[in-house]
Amino acid sequence: MNRKLFTFLLCFLCASLPTLAEPDEMDSLAHQQDSLVQALRHQIQEMELQRIFMQRELERSGRNAREDSLAKAATRRRVDSLRRITPGAPVIVDNDTLFIFYARKGGMLPAARAQQTRENIERVGHRLTFSTDSIYVYDGEIVTDVMAGDEVLLSVTDMDGLWQDRTRQSLAQEYANAIQKKVDELHREFGLQKRLRNVLLALLLLAVQVLLIRYTNRLFLRYKPRAMRRLLGWLKPIVIKDYEVLNVHRQGIAGMALYRAARYLIIMLQLLVSVPLLFSIFPETKTVTYTLLGYAWNPFRDILVAVVGFLPSLFKIVVIYLCFRYLVRGLRYLASEIENGNLRISGFYPDWARPTFFILRVLLYSLMFVMMWPLLPNSDSQVFQGVSVFIGLVVSLGSTSIIGNIMAGMVMTYMRPFRVGDYIQVGDTAGEVIEKTLLVTRIRTRKNEIVTIQNSSLMGSQTSNYTVAAQTYGIIVHTKVTIGYDVPWQLVKNIMEGAAADTPGLKKNPKPFMMTTALNDFYVEYEINAYTSDAARLPRIYCDLHQNLLQRFFEAGVEIMSPHIYARRDGIDLQMPKEFAEAQTPQEKDADAEKGN
Repeated sequence: MNRKLFTFLLCFLCASLPTLAEPDEMDSLAHQQDSLVQALRHQIQEMELQRIFMQRELERSGRNAREDSLAKAATRRRVDSLRRITPGAPVIVDNDTLFIFYARKGGMLPAARAQQTRENIERVGHRLTFSTDSIYVYDGEIVTDVMAGDEVLLSVTDMDGLWQDRTRQSLAQEYANAIQKKVDELHREFGLQKRLRNVLLALLLLAVQVLLIRYTNRLFLRYKPRAMRRLLGWLKPIVIKDYEVLNVHRQGIAGMALYRAARYLIIMLQLLVSVPLLFSIFPETKTVTYTLLGYAWNPFRDILVAVVGFLPSLFKIVVIYLCFRYLVRGLRYLASEIENGNLRISGFYPDWARPTFFILRVLLYSLMFVMMWPLLPNSDSQVFQGVSVFIGLVVSLGSTSIIGNIMAGMVMTYMRPFRVGDYIQVGDTAGEVIEKTLLVTRIRTRKNEIVTIQNSSLMGSQTSNYTVAAQTYGIIVHTKVTIGYDVPWQLVKNIMEGAAADTPGLKKNPKPFMMTTALNDFYVEYEINAYTSDAARLPRIYCDLHQNLLQRFFEAGVEIMSPHIYARRDGIDLQMPKEFAEAQTPQEKDADAEKGN
C-alpha cells in the first residue's frame, strides 16, 4: 500500500515540474528531481525492509502465540485430569478451611506451603493490635503476593491460577479477602480487648473458687460435732457370733474419716468444674480443658463400656461357677456318707472318702478356672498372658518339693500304711498319728512332743504300725534279762512268766512265755514274751513289766547284775535292796528254789 502511494507521488512530481519552470531552471530542477527520486527510493527500500521485518515478527509472534495456546491447552488438560485425583493441601486456620494449594512453588510442596501460610496467618491474627486494612495484594512480574504490611503471607503463581482456572491476580485477591476476614475473626478473639476481658474473668473465677473452698471448709467444720453426735447415736457394735468386729468407737473413727473424705470430694468436684472453666477462658488453653475433662471422664467411660461389654461373659462365668459349686456340694455329701459308713462301695475304704473329695475338688476347680479364663477381660492380651506365664513359672520352680509331698501324701492315702489315731514308729520317732494331710503328717510322742514329718520323707522311710498289728494279730511285748549260770532256768521262767501275768495290758491268753536266747561266757540271756492289743499303751506296759520283773527277782532272791561277775563272789555282797538281801540267805534261796522245782 505504501509503495503504490510513493510511486504515484513520484510520477505526479515528474509530470508537473517542466510546465512550471523556465528553461534555465530545467537543469537545476532535473538535478533536484534526481536527488528527490533517490531519496524517495531509499525511503521506499527502508519501508519495505521494515515491512518485511514486521511481517516476520508478526509471523513469529503468531506462531509463538499458537504454540503457547497449544501448550496452555495441553497443560490445562493435564491439570483437569490431575484435579480429580489430587486432594490438594488445605490451609486450615482455627478449624476453618480458607483455600487449597495444588501446585508447588519452587521446591516447596503444597503441604509445606499450606503449613507456612497457616503459621503466617495465625501469627498475624494473634497479635494484640493489628489493622486488617494493612492486608493487600502486590502484583509482581512472576508472582502475586498477599502482604500484611511488610510481611509476605503467601505468594500466588501462574500455576496456582491454572489449577483454579483463574488468573493469578484474581486468585490472589480472593485469597486476600479470605485471609482478611479470618484475621479479623482471630483479632476479635486474641486481641488486646479480648485478652483483658479474659484476664478479668479468670480473676473473678479464681476468687469465686477460693470463696467456695473457704466456705465449704467452714461449713464442714461447723456441722462436724453435730454430725458426729448424731452418728454415734445411730451406731451399734457389729458382732459376728462372739467376736466384736467393730465397736462404736472404731465406727466413730471410720465415720470421721468418711466425713473428711466427703469434704475433700466436694472440693475436688468444685475444682473439676472451675479448673476446666479457667482454661477455657483463654483460647490458647481450650484444648487443655478437654484434656482435663477427659482425665476425669475417660476412666469412668472406659469402665462403664468395659462393664457393659463384659456382662454376657459375666453371665457365662456365673453359670459355670454355679454348676461346679453344686457339683462339689454333691461330691461332699457322697464323701460324708461314705466316711460315716452310710454308703458302702466295694474296694473303697471309708478313710479314702475325704482325701478323694479334696483331690476331686481341686480338679473340678481347676477345670472351672480353665473354662472361665477365656471369658475374663483382656485374657488374650500379651501383658495378661505374660503375667500368667511368669506366675506359673514362679509357682513351678518354687513348688517342686511341695508337689513331691502332695504326690507322696496321695500315694500314702491309698496305700493306707497308717490312719489318724494309729500308734506308729518312723525311724527313731514313735507316737500316735494326730494329723495326716497331703503335705505333712504330725505324730505325738509319749512325751507329748508334736513331730511334723514330710510325706516325701515318710515314703522313703520304714514305718511300723503297732495299732494295726495289735488289732489283727496282737503285738508281742518282749524284754531281756541276763542271769548267771548258778540260777536254775526253771526259777527264772517262773519269775518272768509270773511278772508278765501280773502286768496290766498283757493278755492272759495266749499265755506269756519265756525263751532262752543266748548262752554267753558269764551269763544266760532270757527273754519274756507276752501279747497285747493295746498299742497306744506300749510305753506304760513296758514300764509295768520291767517293774514287775524287778519285784519278782528281788522277792526270789535272784540278783540281776553285770554279766561279768563270777559265780563265786569272793566276799562281794548281793546286788539287791537290803530288805530283800537280809530277809533270806543264799542257802535258803537255793532250798526254796529246789522246793519250787
